[in-house]
Amino acid sequence: AVRAARRAGSRARPAATTAGAAAGPEEATAADRVDVQNGSVTADRTTGRLLVSTPQLDDGVFHRSVILMLQHDDNGAQGVVLNKPMGAEVDAVLPGWGEHIASPQTLFQGGPVQLDSALGLVMVTDDDLPPGSQRLFGSVAIIDLDTPPLLVMPEVGGLRIFAGYAGWSAGQLEGELRRGSWFVVDSLPGDLLTADPDHLWAQVLLRQRDELAFVAYYPSDPELN
Repeated sequence: AVRAARRAGSRARPAATTAGAAAGPEEATAADRVDVQNGSVTADRTTGRLLVSTPQLDDGVFHRSVILMLQHDDNGAQGVVLNKPMGAEVDAVLPGWGEHIASPQTLFQGGPVQLDSALGLVMVTDDDLPPGSQRLFGSVAIIDLDTPPLLVMPEVGGLRIFAGYAGWSAGQLEGELRRGSWFVVDSLPGDLLTADPDHLWAQVLLRQRDELAFVAYYPSDPELN
């Protein structure tokens, strides 16, 4: 399970807390197949992939958001929004970490759940994980922010720190996919540590090799279309 790094000086554990409307009885379990605009998705295939919000999703932090899925199973799903920098200094809440994070050097809002908790994700470069870390998938690992930074940073390729996360209860994400709230696409190693978060939504769509690329040109104000 994904573990948050620190909240009020102690470790916190993200639960399958809902980030949108509650799942209804008509929604299938996470093991069921879900047909979405860009293909079929099953529970074990969304971990490590990206949720890209459709233009019609205009809900606070999820508006034009790109979410890296950290975990998705029968109990629900969790991820972090990659493109919502907060403009807040990391050292103000996590002394000693600010100088080590990737540019832009600010906290990012990972989602609407547990905004008082901090979650650190790093890119690991080999099979040897740094102290206090746990691999989630591929080259992405989560770190315990109570670990001294100097023990962690020499062993990783970059760090991003998020306030909060996005969470779905069992079956809830599948319901949102059916309603067309999200596109599901493959992630690239550079997405987590993007230096240009303001344009990540369009960049992810533009690299798709189908009609999804055209969605990147959808105006922010539909009345301008």
